Amino acid sequence: MLHIRQKQALQLFFVQFVLVVLNTAVFAMVWYLYFADRLDKPFYAKGDYAVILLFVVVYSLLARLYGGFALTISRITELIYSQGVALLISYGIMYIVTGLLMRVWPNPVPLLLAWAVSCFFAFLWARPANKATNRICPPTRTILIYLNEEAHKNGKAIIRSLSWRFDLEQEICASTPTQEICETIRESGVDTVMLCGIASSQRNDILKFCIMNDIRCMVRPNIGDFVMNSAPILQMDNLPVMMCQRATPSVVYAAGKRLADLLLGLVGLVIASPFMLVAALAIKLYDGGPVLFRQTRLTKDGRKFEILKFRSMRVDAEKDGVARLAAKADDRITPVGKVIRACRIDELPQIINILRGDMSLVGPRPERPEIAAQYEEHIPEFALRLQVKAGLTGYAQVYGKYNTAPYDKLQMDLMYIAQQSFVTDLKIIFATIKILFVPESTEGVDQGQTTAISEPEQTGVQ
Repeated sequence: MLHIRQKQALQLFFVQFVLVVLNTAVFAMVWYLYFADRLDKPFYAKGDYAVILLFVVVYSLLARLYGGFALTISRITELIYSQGVALLISYGIMYIVTGLLMRVWPNPVPLLLAWAVSCFFAFLWARPANKATNRICPPTRTILIYLNEEAHKNGKAIIRSLSWRFDLEQEICASTPTQEICETIRESGVDTVMLCGIASSQRNDILKFCIMNDIRCMVRPNIGDFVMNSAPILQMDNLPVMMCQRATPSVVYAAGKRLADLLLGLVGLVIASPFMLVAALAIKLYDGGPVLFRQTRLTKDGRKFEILKFRSMRVDAEKDGVARLAAKADDRITPVGKVIRACRIDELPQIINILRGDMSLVGPRPERPEIAAQYEEHIPEFALRLQVKAGLTGYAQVYGKYNTAPYDKLQMDLMYIAQQSFVTDLKIIFATIKILFVPESTEGVDQGQTTAISEPEQTGVQ
């Protein structure tokens, strides 16, 4: 007999399957009506099926990567946007495949029209899919267990942002005896327990209790969890042992990643050169100041290097000598700077840093030594980010914001360090495309702040 969560997963699969079938039908139609007969060597039926299957695989993977099928945690607008990006890249990949098969670049208009139709289907599908999901997975009765004010705020923020998923019934401070907490969970009959900032020993007891009683447990991890996550499990004298050590990627991965940085960096430089030229001219014509902005940053093992960016602020932006992050509505940012920051064009010169070997395409964003020192004063573990080479993009850039708290950025960077692989790097590179035009991701810190450290973090409360 299926568990209720298995039944829900199966029903959600069919909701997703409807859109996959519709978009596959759109691609199949444009393939048979326009491309199939124009191949250098026309396929038999199996060849056509293989191309259509390739579209299904590419589209399904990208839609899942971008959250286009994240029905339980995404709003309708997020589903539509994610589907649009996934479909655009899927059709772009199929255009390249078609060009290789035809041995000539075909007219892109049929695929662009197919993309528009697929986006329309995604638009029509999103609202009914959202309603169906809410019927299949109604809000779960939830208890929030927190350690301190900051943990309480984080837990409430998660629940508030997913109000259609969680129905908060009780809030319990972790200072309550563990046995009493478990008894309250049992008597309440809730479906979900959310743990935020709980000490490991107490958390483990509550976690085991929830699993034994088939209660879903949502856990806000701590730094130690991410460090342990990267540890391989060894069998020593018939006992399992976790081996924790500084990040040491394999020689094959390190060499392959460097080769990918060089190849993709060169290709990226060629593609980005027109945008870089326009940005450089705009900056120079606006105030006559220098086009490039050089700044000392930290990379692997604390090595310093000069990062290159297009200047987006006034020439005298830090005339007082104080290192500070950009703030919301920062008057130091020029009109040209606002545009290039919003489109991430100001970051393009860092391709040169990648080619030099200072940075990688994927990795933790490099911090200024002064700001990193401030972070490490309050969060000593912040230095763990320096186990790997700094990067142009990473988990913190894809899932966080410019003003995301350093502790949260550190967790995301450690998650990447624990999961380093070619597949992870590829996923992050593709995921970066989705957030290029999301303005919230470049939002600055509050006025008066020099770093992204919030007040609770400055007092040591996390």
